[in-house]
Amino acid sequence: MAQIDKTKPVLVTGATGYVAGWLVKKLLEEGLTVHAAVRDPENKTKTAHLDKIAAQTSGSIQYFKSDLLAEGSYTEAMKDCELVFHTASPFVTDVKDPQKDLIDPAVKGTQNVLETANKTSSVRRVVVTSSCAAIYTDAIDCQKAPGGILTEEVWNTTASLKHQPYSYSKTLAEKKAWQIFEDQSQWDLVTINPSLVMGPPLNLKATTSESFSILKQLGDGTMKMGAPKIGLGLVDVRDVAEAHFKAGFTPTAKGRYITSGHDTDFVEMGKVLLPKFGNKFPLPKKALPKWLLMIIGPITNKLFTRKFVRNNVNIPWKADHSKIKKELGVTFRPMKETMEESFQCLVDEKVLG
Repeated sequence: MAQIDKTKPVLVTGATGYVAGWLVKKLLEEGLTVHAAVRDPENKTKTAHLDKIAAQTSGSIQYFKSDLLAEGSYTEAMKDCELVFHTASPFVTDVKDPQKDLIDPAVKGTQNVLETANKTSSVRRVVVTSSCAAIYTDAIDCQKAPGGILTEEVWNTTASLKHQPYSYSKTLAEKKAWQIFEDQSQWDLVTINPSLVMGPPLNLKATTSESFSILKQLGDGTMKMGAPKIGLGLVDVRDVAEAHFKAGFTPTAKGRYITSGHDTDFVEMGKVLLPKFGNKFPLPKKALPKWLLMIIGPITNKLFTRKFVRNNVNIPWKADHSKIKKELGVTFRPMKETMEESFQCLVDEKVLG
């Protein structure tokens, strides 16, 4: 049970990321010193929003140049830290070489950070950002889970390099984390496993999260004839940041935590936006038939293989989030609030208009 000293610096890898930004904000507001590990500390487009938050809070931020694949590149950033948040990992689905673009950065990056923790005597706890993708690949996996619902006991066994390589990368990275944890006794490990993360980014211009391309397609007419009714979980980025914070500072926190506020699908996500944005944007109002998606899916979107359509469309997604509510006291925002505020960001930034 790690009782973390708040006077010591806290390391956040991938500090300019979508979830990490909100976590850094929370840490700074709590008056902590953040060691922000980023690819390029000189890139002000990526760090300006964090500097601004630091200037308005009692906390402070220091940047460290680091690279997921470069051995030892986190040594300096981790010095004197008792708590490490490893949030850096790619979230892209359109990749040319899954091994090079997804698996290596996810697995080797995790290994790199945790092996540095082994060599840094101050480290007491590591919180790794995993994903529900390490628990399941396709919505149909929910039906195969005990009681038809995903829990922290379930592991993804169906993803591969060829089918859903992103899910495969998250599974291998989390397994690597637990394996390294088992081989030492200095620090404890907690993983946060979010479903699809939505909500306003602190820095949209520098946000590369796949969430925003989904949101854009809901609003730009891509789905105006209807949305594929793909079952998935949804969670607000601010709730995910809060989950990380509590996982770091709750001494009794342990194991994996499913971090998902809502069991939903693309059709419902579009419908939630209709009252506020339906007059101005061609939002989907109904579901596309599965048989049609079987035909046009593979032609219009290379991710929509027949196997993907078969295993995800019209199949409800269900996950049990009681562990994180009970053990960490995390609560989840209403889906309407998350969706409306995310969509408004795209409108304000003229991504949609």
